[in-house]
Order: sequence, then C-alpha cells, then structure tokens
Amino acid sequence: MTKLPLVAAIFGMLVLTGNAIAEEITGRIPDASRVVSIGGSITEIIFDLGEESRLVGRDTTSIYPEAANKLPDVGYMRALSPEGVLSINPTAIIAVEGSGPKEAIDVLKKASVPFVFIPENYTAASVSEKIRIVGKALGVDAKAETLSAEVEKNLAAAQAETKDIKVRKRVLFVLSAAGGKIMAAGTRTAANGIIELAGADNVVTEYSGYKTITDEAILTAKPDVILVMDGGGPRTTTDADLLANRAIAATPAGQSKTIVRMGGQYLLGFGPRTAKAVHDLAKAFYGTEVGQ
Repeated sequence: MTKLPLVAAIFGMLVLTGNAIAEEITGRIPDASRVVSIGGSITEIIFDLGEESRLVGRDTTSIYPEAANKLPDVGYMRALSPEGVLSINPTAIIAVEGSGPKEAIDVLKKASVPFVFIPENYTAASVSEKIRIVGKALGVDAKAETLSAEVEKNLAAAQAETKDIKVRKRVLFVLSAAGGKIMAAGTRTAANGIIELAGADNVVTEYSGYKTITDEAILTAKPDVILVMDGGGPRTTTDADLLANRAIAATPAGQSKTIVRMGGQYLLGFGPRTAKAVHDLAKAFYGTEVGQ
C-alpha cells in the first residue's frame, strides 16, 4: 500500500473526525508536555521560566538562547507549514500574534492541537503580559509572576535613564534598502515601540507598519539617526547601501554617518531581554547623556 504524504494524511484524518476544530486556549493548556513555540520572544520566555524541557520545536526566529537552536525548526513564523509542525506531534502550540499564514493556522486548529495566541502590542506593559499568559498556559503562574515583576523593574529602570534628555533624537528605522528603495517603520511596529522606550522619536508617523518611503518624505523627516537590524548575513543592509541613497545621504544622519545597528530579535523581540535592549539603544543614541 502506497504511503500517503503527511499533509494528505492529516487532511484525511480531519475528514474522518468530522473537521473538529480546537478552540484557542486562554488559560492553562490541558497537556503542555510537548510544546511548539512560535515567535522568538515566546521561546525566550519559556526558557527564562525554566520550562524548556517542554519544548519539542520552535520557529526560525527563535535563535536565543543558544540551546533553542538544537530544537527542530518548523519554519518562519509568518510562513508556517502545518506538515512541519504536526510532524513532531505537539500537544500544544504557543504562538505570538501575527503568526501564519491564516490557512496554516486553520489546518493546525482543525488537527485539534490546543492553540495559545499571545498578543503583541510593542509596549513595556505588553512584555509582562506575554510572560503572564505563557506562564498561565504552562501552569507555572507563580514563576511567571516572579519573572514578570523582574522584567517590569528592569524596564522601568531602563526608561528612567533617558528621563532628563532635553532634545530627543529623531530616528528612521530602515527595514531594507533593496534596489535603492527604502522600507521604513511607521507606527504600530516593534521598531516604533523600541525607539520610544529608548527615549527617542520615530520620524515616520504618517502610516502604520513597514512600507516604502519616498525620498521626499525622508528629506522632510530629517532623521538624526538611522537604525537598522544587523543580521550579519548576505542580506544585511550595509552602511554603503544606506548612504548610496541620496535622500538618506542628505539628512543629518547621513551627513554625520550616524547609523546604529542591533540584532533583529534582540532589538524587536519584546521579550525578557527588552530592558537591556532599551538601555543599549539609548546609549547608542545619546552616549554619556544616558544614566548608568
């Protein structure tokens, strides 16, 4: 008998079980013995809670701590494959908001695997909220409360370091500069959130999300700092790429070559390390003006 591919088998199973759909879990997971974490911050939280033994898989963005890289990789959080996730027989999935695509999530839900979605709001408070929700899902509320309180304290201290800054830096976050076209972060993004926590201003307020910005808009924005993710790979936007753009080169940031780089997950993850990222970013923006 010819063996069906796993995806076909999954769909066949769904038909036989009457397409039962698992409800999204908002409390404790019934069986959290084999968890797949989707989203780097979720994986970090689970490790910081000391519950990493429950993990049987993680997504591509989950690269910290180093031990996470030993887990099976089920794909990029926004391009998940149901086959890849279900092949490791998870008893639950904990995913950050925005994971997908929708079709993949629908298949996973129909496979009756309990699903926990963690809200993503890019604020200091949202980090604590993530920790508490993950802790509740795993049944370790007390450990989550301890970690949450520590993170809240550290974030408050990091934000206080820029309270005496008189003139806030104007920052342009560049996601990519492919083909000379600048894709920049607007409001309601992780980049916007981390810039604000570090005591600076995002120069793009006309739109939300990440979109291509015109040369005219860049010139009008007059950023003091260009902020970029530093992935260290071949697709990393280099300083030369940025300064080759005439609009960026003509801004205060371009003229002074003030380009700040930071690891993407560290900078934009909004997980347990966010307080340190805020401190490091503020130091990069303001130097000795930032409190110790």
